Amino acid sequence: MKNKLDTRQLGKTSLNVSTLGFGAASMGNLYQAVTDKEAQATLAAAIDLGLNLFDTSPRYGAGLSERRVGDALRPLAKNEYILSTKVGRMLKPDAKADIYQLRHGFLTPMPFDAHFDYTYDGIIRSFEDSLQRLGLAEIDILLVHDLGAYTHGNMNKHYFQQFESSGYKALEELRKHGYIKAVGLGVNEVEICERVMNIGQFDCFLLAGRYSLLEQEPLHQFLPKCQAHGASIILGGPYNSGILATGVHGKSIPYYDYEPALKHIVDRVAKIEAVCAQYQVTLAAAALQFPLGHPGVASVIPGLGSAKRVQHTIELFNEVIPNEFWQSLKDENLLDQQAPLPNQKVNPS
Repeated sequence: MKNKLDTRQLGKTSLNVSTLGFGAASMGNLYQAVTDKEAQATLAAAIDLGLNLFDTSPRYGAGLSERRVGDALRPLAKNEYILSTKVGRMLKPDAKADIYQLRHGFLTPMPFDAHFDYTYDGIIRSFEDSLQRLGLAEIDILLVHDLGAYTHGNMNKHYFQQFESSGYKALEELRKHGYIKAVGLGVNEVEICERVMNIGQFDCFLLAGRYSLLEQEPLHQFLPKCQAHGASIILGGPYNSGILATGVHGKSIPYYDYEPALKHIVDRVAKIEAVCAQYQVTLAAAALQFPLGHPGVASVIPGLGSAKRVQHTIELFNEVIPNEFWQSLKDENLLDQQAPLPNQKVNPS
């Protein structure tokens, strides 16, 4: 019998997503190889433990993640899962691809390379290609991947104009005609999310790392804007690239925002760890549970690369954290004073 997790409505859509979701970058061999057997076991564990939101992308392993996620979801009834994938990159065959080396962070056997394309035609083609790779007839959520200055730098204006002039129209048509149920962005910055809300209606933003146990700046302007707009947050990267999972007292270098953490970040996490030790709270559990204190956050989706990691994440997600712990973080100015705190909860095991 499958377990059940709490669910929350995604924006104003009919979709109810599990509060803990599955980030499938590892299923594309992020940084290291995962065998097909391991990937199958990982996804099966997530399904059995009650996760219903699965987020993938053509970028993850040049299509490998989509293939594996599709294989896992295909035997299920459609009402048992909610599938998210992304547009903005077109995969093109690359006969010279070195499949034995990391390419764009992935050790993948898929001989393709990705090219940015945020036009109407590019988004429609990407959507159709994803259906083929997934081997599925439906995609629930379509996210525009990595739009914005964080990824594109000097090319940001060019790609934004592509999306504004024609790309958004593709999303709107796909949603209007029922091919997808929700549209959004999958990004690492709040600025681009605020900007696109002026173009049209978005149902969600998959935001990596920007509202976390370590940083709460979006609390004051961005999250209220999202709620007024009718868009939910799917919170990716709840560990801020690892530092909130590993802490800062181990032998390995703690990473924050994809780079070795600077001293002021390390010092802040050390103070949070001290409060964790005082209340016997696991740092990673606090990092997973904190964002869900905000009603605008529908789901938290850490990357999950093994069945063992899935099981451990469920345990962290269900760890009982006393209210006094959260209040102590506020008392020591380690959490924004206005941050809503998670309710005490225990999910069924």
